[in-house]
Amino acid sequence: MFDIRRFDGVIYGADYNPEQWPREVWAEDVRLMGEAGVNLVSLGIFSWALLERAEGEFTFEWLDEVMDLLHAGGVDVNLATATASPPPWFSLKYPDSRPVTVDGVRLEVGGRQLYCPSHPALREGVARLTRAVATRYAGHPALKLWHINNEYGCHIDQCYCEHCARRFRAWLEARYVTIDALNDAWGTAFWSQRYTDWAEIQPPRRAPTYANPTQQLDWRRFSSDNILELHTLERGILTEVTPDVPATTNFLGFLPGLDYFRWAQEEDVVSLDAYPDPGQPDSHLEAGMVFDLTRSLGGGNRWILMEQATSAVNWRTRNAPKAPGQMRMLNHLALAKGASGIMFFQWRASKAGAEKFHSGLVQHVGPERSRVWREVTAFGAELKTLTPLLDARVPARVAVMFDWHNWWALNIDSKPGVIPLLPLLGRWYAALRTLGQNVDFVAPGGDLGAYDVVVLPNLYLMDDTTGADLRAFTQRGGHLIAGYFTGVVDGQEHIHLGGYGGPLRDVLGLWVEEWDVLLPGQTNTVTLNGAPVTVTDWCDVLHLDGAEAVATYGERFYAGQAAVTRHATGQGTAWYVGTELPQPALRDVLRGVLDGAGVPYTLLPTHADLSVSALPDGTQLLHVLNAHPHETLTLTVPSGGTLFPDGGDAGTWIELPPHGVTLIHYPHAVQISDVQVSGS
Repeated sequence: MFDIRRFDGVIYGADYNPEQWPREVWAEDVRLMGEAGVNLVSLGIFSWALLERAEGEFTFEWLDEVMDLLHAGGVDVNLATATASPPPWFSLKYPDSRPVTVDGVRLEVGGRQLYCPSHPALREGVARLTRAVATRYAGHPALKLWHINNEYGCHIDQCYCEHCARRFRAWLEARYVTIDALNDAWGTAFWSQRYTDWAEIQPPRRAPTYANPTQQLDWRRFSSDNILELHTLERGILTEVTPDVPATTNFLGFLPGLDYFRWAQEEDVVSLDAYPDPGQPDSHLEAGMVFDLTRSLGGGNRWILMEQATSAVNWRTRNAPKAPGQMRMLNHLALAKGASGIMFFQWRASKAGAEKFHSGLVQHVGPERSRVWREVTAFGAELKTLTPLLDARVPARVAVMFDWHNWWALNIDSKPGVIPLLPLLGRWYAALRTLGQNVDFVAPGGDLGAYDVVVLPNLYLMDDTTGADLRAFTQRGGHLIAGYFTGVVDGQEHIHLGGYGGPLRDVLGLWVEEWDVLLPGQTNTVTLNGAPVTVTDWCDVLHLDGAEAVATYGERFYAGQAAVTRHATGQGTAWYVGTELPQPALRDVLRGVLDGAGVPYTLLPTHADLSVSALPDGTQLLHVLNAHPHETLTLTVPSGGTLFPDGGDAGTWIELPPHGVTLIHYPHAVQISDVQVSGS
């Protein structure tokens, strides 16, 4: 178990890249870190080219000096294995280690993360460097955490070269054992695709038309597993050499290529890089959804925000800065959702290179004239007063089921229509948050026992086991709600015959005959709570088999048929939303689910973010954030609370300025439903 107590309070720091700067800057960096309250830096992430200048020839003296300087200055180190990007000499010596795209193009030197995860020499080099770094610094007093590689899969989550093709065949043989079993799973009777030997199987490279859907799905599974082997290779060496030093690798939230529920099992602590767009009005919702996912990946344990921007990034078409107070507000959001560490990319903004316009704690103008520096030093001082948060938990009665395998399957071509999963997920998440709900994410097969409500915005791919788990959840009194195009295929991407909805047909009390995929500009209407509502994009044509209609379609050939349903099953209830409802209507349907489940809620404007944390002594913290850049937020809160951490009477009336934050400590349980927001 990861012990946050090995650090001095809440972790605060940044990526530190001293190799980009002359030695005379290093001592000044350490002095400024003390001024900012930094207690941990990530070091050496992109240092392979400096540490191993030729194969097997290591140069550690400069890193020794930096490690010693940091330790003397009271700054601990999250030391990278430095394997994130092989040096140019490696690509020259092993040209076939460069990854290949789906179109057969071998990528070139000049960027980062230029490696095929299957290449034998790459794996040997990774192991060699990891062992050398671990052995060198195993006893160094500054070493507190290992940082394995960096942002796996950020740029290369699939390589289509021959090395990967061979490993793919081996992975398939281990999965299916016989070629006949693979043919059955892939449905190769279609289009004369039947295989007679493993050697005939290729990655789903660019083909004349649609590649086999199950081949594509298995390829995504293999690619995630294949990169995970690189991670576990390094993790095994670190555990052997430094068994008492925990290790992590930085996740990227809803990264398409890697099954983080599987990956999180290999982490001592889950860490995250998060870059919500500060120029968007709902950036706090984008951030909150990723933060909730990260906590959920770690089983509810606290986690580290490993990277974020102090202000602007460099890689969007338009790179908005964080407004004054916005950085603090978003970091309080992370703390409310279980973060135990707040870190940034990077310490000092680069003078050269592709990320030179990415903000840092120390900006190009220097600390004395920098608004960012004033904010980060003030926040560093504030974090020193928030140590009790390290023991807080985030209780949730609502879980959203999310599955990377479903995402991969949904993105396979040749579908009735395009369903962008993340925007869909974001709309459901936003509706739950504006109803004041703490939200966990859970994978199929996860424990549902702690939840009153389970939400499936979409689960197109659903095997019988998942269906049985959801059936058991509702039978024992749980409340389930599913969105359109759910339960259509099994784990091999084969249709559940007999009416769409597959394993959930009896639970939902309905079956789906077909879909009306609306063209751009087309709409339909549904009658919900006696009023017409305009719907877009997608309409399931439903047939009721025990369910009751909550909303009905008003137009097109299925006018009068159900669009939203409710079905009492066992001791629970199952709801189904067969169309793309506008946000207020979706929120109203979810209110009905929460009402039926006995889960308290309140109506909040989207810029009001409220969360509850539970402390071990039974007391609770109410986190109140105003995400609006211009408007003051006015709230009425329960009496009996004290301002945290100062201890003054919180009263019952709060005015929160733009990007303002208030924490209120209650000696008893408090519900977000007890809070009233003016105008909500």
